[in-house]
Amino acid sequence: MTTKEIPRPEWNSFFDAFSRQHEGWLATLEVFAPDLGAQEEARELPLEGVSIASGNNAPAAIAINLGKDPKDHVTHTVTEPEHVWLEQTPEGANAALEIESANETKTLLRFRSALPSEMVDGVVAD
Repeated sequence: MTTKEIPRPEWNSFFDAFSRQHEGWLATLEVFAPDLGAQEEARELPLEGVSIASGNNAPAAIAINLGKDPKDHVTHTVTEPEHVWLEQTPEGANAALEIESANETKTLLRFRSALPSEMVDGVVAD
């Protein structure tokens, strides 16, 4: 796997394109906090999107939305994000997104199957 950091000025456009490309892909969301260890927040739910979430006088945050059904819906907010990395397979398929916060908490969004986007265009989980 290769990992590349996404520069902060590109986050908005990157998350827009990433969300469009991976909408409906089954993903697992894990959080690794220095004080709590590893916590799984969602398992194999369809990705709805990733976006910058900031309000008036609030620090920037990143929102990750999973699940189409209201009963399964999960919104995870990463506060004070410092770094965003994209993990790719040797074939260039996106496998995971990792976000690190100022407090060193890491959020990992892993896809169930890492396939090149051209292989799954138009295929969305029901």
